[in-house]
Amino acid sequence: ISFFFVVVVKHSKREIKMRKLDSTKVRPLKSEQLLHIEDHDFALRPGFGGSPIPVGIDVQVESIDSISEVDMDFTMTLYLRHYWKDERLSFRSNKNKSMTFDGRLIKKIWVPDVFFVHSKRSFIHDTTVENIMLRVYPDGNVLFSLRITVSAMCFMDFSRFPLDTQNCSLELESYAYNEDDLMLYWKHGNKSLSTDEHISLSQFFIEEFSASSGLAFYSSTGWYNRLFINFALRRHIFFFVLQSYFPAMLMVMLSWVSFWIDRRAVPARVSLGITTVLTMSTIMTGVSASMPQVSYIKAVDVYLWISFLFVFLSVIEYAAVNYLTTIEERKQLKKRGKASGMYIDAVQAMAFDGCFHDTDVDMDLSAFSDPCEENETRTSETNISNVDTPRLKRKRSLKGNVGRIILQNNHAIDTYSRIIFPSVYIVFNFFYWGLYI
Repeated sequence: ISFFFVVVVKHSKREIKMRKLDSTKVRPLKSEQLLHIEDHDFALRPGFGGSPIPVGIDVQVESIDSISEVDMDFTMTLYLRHYWKDERLSFRSNKNKSMTFDGRLIKKIWVPDVFFVHSKRSFIHDTTVENIMLRVYPDGNVLFSLRITVSAMCFMDFSRFPLDTQNCSLELESYAYNEDDLMLYWKHGNKSLSTDEHISLSQFFIEEFSASSGLAFYSSTGWYNRLFINFALRRHIFFFVLQSYFPAMLMVMLSWVSFWIDRRAVPARVSLGITTVLTMSTIMTGVSASMPQVSYIKAVDVYLWISFLFVFLSVIEYAAVNYLTTIEERKQLKKRGKASGMYIDAVQAMAFDGCFHDTDVDMDLSAFSDPCEENETRTSETNISNVDTPRLKRKRSLKGNVGRIILQNNHAIDTYSRIIFPSVYIVFNFFYWGLYI
């Protein structure tokens, strides 16, 4: 019996010891015992039933990750810090030192429920652990810091795009507590907002950052304090000069080359006009594809459509020149008593091969032997020995007078177009850049 009693006593001591070891797993941590977390109901805000609790905010912007014109939003990474006092968390400290905790203590105490108004996506960074820091001071003052990436709406106006400046803001507000329970304010006034010196964007200059505050009213819950992080972005223009403005200028200038080509060179002038029109259409389509489908006219649309109009008018100009040339030649042939059949054959030949087949031309023009006239000359020659020295001299003298002959073979409309088109386009550019810059 004594042996059995000794065994039972040893077993009981071992069981009690195991229970003591197991009870340490559910026992509050030393820090929680020091903060007396189990003695208070942290579901209620500090000072419940009294005046609203002041919660100070300061923000350090780490980066602006992206600006999207199509989605009209921006993505920002920042450090968000809250400051408030909760006497329930005060503790005794001989050296008056604070205690720092990670995110595991957040779920057991009261923290402000600040959210981002008009946000689309947001998350707290969690590599390698959640980027949350809680610092408690002996007098009950609390610092709560988070590292957050948030994507929020930015209501952009593209009427001056790409010469625009966009003003965006990130808004902070308490979700549950109105101004009767929580007073949200900037901890250090205008100095509460700080930015990294190396923040830069590919398409924008960051002109300024500023902090402001206001009130927001909801019909069902009342007035709430709201804080604003405002920043102004001015777009880089050089990218769009290279991709849109400069190619459009070149296409307009290229369309003017048509005014210096012989009016009888139908294939050359028509193909040049169609090519420039199609190229301008491609430029306009490329710009529109990267922009939101807004219902108003943008500054770049004004420039591209005016440039497209100049290119289109250059094609119409040649249509007018060709038509008036046909009318003029018809009158001249009738005066010379030409047969209608011969006239029709000449006009049709000019339309198809770009060569003028009128035999009654001036002496100065007869010296100009283009490829079509050379073919006719070769067929009429019976012996190659007929090419004599005077003819070679005329060909040599022709090379020095090509410019004069081209001027004589152009219509008066071409002559005026060479001056009017460039002059009007220069005036348009002067007013355009003066208005939008």
